[in-house]
Amino acid sequence: GLKTAKTEDAGRYRTLVACGIVVLVLARLAVSAATPLAFDEAYYWRLSQHLAGGYLDHPPMFAVVIRLGTLIAGNTQLGVRLVSVLLALPATWAVWRTAAILFRDDRLAATAALFFNLTLIVAAGTVIVTPDSPLLVSSAFVLLFLAKLIDSNAGIWWLAVGTAAGAALLSKYTAVFLGVGILAWLLIVPEQRRWLFTPWPWLGGLVALAVFAPVLMWNASHDWASFLFQSGRLVAQRFTLRYLGEYLPGQIGLATPSVFILGVMGLAASLSGRGGTRSARVLLGAMVWPLVLYLAWHSLHQRVEGNWTTPVFPAFSIAAAVAVHGIEWQGRWKELAGRANTLAVPIGLAMIACIEVQAVFGVIPWGAADPTARMLGVGWRQLGPQIDALRQEIGAPAVLAENYRLTGWMSFYLPSHAPVMQVTEGFRWLNEPVPSAELFKGPLLYVTPVIENEALFIRKNYKVAEMIASVVRRRNGVTIDRYNVYRVSEPTGDPLGHETLREMLDSRKVP
Repeated sequence: GLKTAKTEDAGRYRTLVACGIVVLVLARLAVSAATPLAFDEAYYWRLSQHLAGGYLDHPPMFAVVIRLGTLIAGNTQLGVRLVSVLLALPATWAVWRTAAILFRDDRLAATAALFFNLTLIVAAGTVIVTPDSPLLVSSAFVLLFLAKLIDSNAGIWWLAVGTAAGAALLSKYTAVFLGVGILAWLLIVPEQRRWLFTPWPWLGGLVALAVFAPVLMWNASHDWASFLFQSGRLVAQRFTLRYLGEYLPGQIGLATPSVFILGVMGLAASLSGRGGTRSARVLLGAMVWPLVLYLAWHSLHQRVEGNWTTPVFPAFSIAAAVAVHGIEWQGRWKELAGRANTLAVPIGLAMIACIEVQAVFGVIPWGAADPTARMLGVGWRQLGPQIDALRQEIGAPAVLAENYRLTGWMSFYLPSHAPVMQVTEGFRWLNEPVPSAELFKGPLLYVTPVIENEALFIRKNYKVAEMIASVVRRRNGVTIDRYNVYRVSEPTGDPLGHETLREMLDSRKVP
C-alpha cells in the first residue's frame, strides 16, 4: 500500500544520495591530483616528515593524515591529500547515522548527508589538507556517539565520546568547544543532567585527556610553544567592526547559501521547541552555538578565518535537513524552505564546480589577483626545476628561503629535494634536526619574494651576497609572483631563526 510505496521511494532516495556522494568524493580525488599544493599544505607536508606529539601551529593529527597518504600514494599532490579527501566518507556516514538515530527519518538522514557534502567546508576543505579534515570527522563522531548515548541510555558510550573528543583535540584546539557544547547540553536537558552524578562523563573526559596527552607532553618539553603561539589570538588589543562584516558572509559561502538558510531555520525552530525530541534539538544547538557566538565576539577584534567553524558543520547540516523534513512550515516560511531545498543541490554543485575548475585550469584570467593562484602553488612545477638548476650551477648544497611559504613549496617542488631552510622563525621547525654547520661553509642559494630593501637585509647577514637571477611563477602566461635569487656565503651570525617565538608574538601586538 501507501506505506510500502513510501518505503521504496525512501530507499531509492537513499541510494541516489549515496551514489551522488561517492561521485563527489571521486571528483575531489581527481582535483587533488591535478591541483598544486597550497602553501600551508606544502608546509604541513614538510612538518609531516618528522612526526611528533605536537607542532607550533597545531596538534599532530594533520601530520599523521598526510604521512598516511604519502605512504600509500607517495610524495605527490594526491598522496598529500588522499586521506584527507577519504575522511569525508566516515564523516558523512557519522552524520547520516546521527540524523537517523535522533530523528527516525530515513529521508532526513540522507538529506543531512547530502547537505554536508555540498558545504564548501567538505567539498573544498577536504581537498586542501589542513587540521580541519581530521577535526571534521572527529566532530561528526562525537555527535554520533552522543546520539547513541541518547538512544541506548548506556553510559559506556561516554567512553566513545571521550575517544572522539580526544581525537578532535589532537586535530585542532578549537575542539575544546565540543566539550563546552556537551556540558551545555547536559545542563539544559533535565533527563540528561543525571549523567553529571555518575562516573561515566568524567571517565569520558579522562579518556579524552589521555588521547590528548601527547600534545601536553610535547608542549611541556618545548616551553609550551604551541599553546603560547595560539594564545596570541585570545588577547583583544582593540575593538573594531571591520571583521564582523566578513564573518557572516564567509559562513554563508562555506555552507552555501541554501544550506545556510535551511540550517539557520532548523536551529531557530529547535529554539522554539519544534523538530524532534528536546534532547535532539538541544544537542544540535549545543554543538553549534558556543563556537559560533565565541567567533562572533572574536571578530570584533581580529579576523576570523572561515574554516574556524569546522566543528559545527555536522550538526548544522543535520539542522538544515530538519528544516526540510522535520518542520511543518507555514506561509512564507514554507515557501522559503521549499525554495532553498530546491536550489540547494544546483547552487552547491555550481559553487563547487566553479572553485574546482578555477583551481585546476584558471579559466578566469585574473592573473595575480586570482586568490586560488596566490594560495595554491600554481607555477611551482615549472619554477622548482629552474631554482634547482640555479642551485646546481653555483654548487650550493642547500637553499635558504625567506618565509615558511617558500620553504614548504621549494621543499616539495625542487626535483632534487635538496635541503631547504627558512632564515627566520626557526621555532617553526622544532621537530627537525639542527642543520649541519658544514652546509654553511660554502655558497648557498637564497630565494626571496621581491620586497623593499631585500638586498640590504641579505648583505647585512652575509659577507658575500650577489643577485644571480629573477624568476617568476606564472599561470597561463600571466605572472603570479616574482622572486629574486641570490648567491650568499659567509654568514655574519646565526644564519637561521634570528627571531624567538616570544619576540615574534610581541612584534604582532598593537601599541
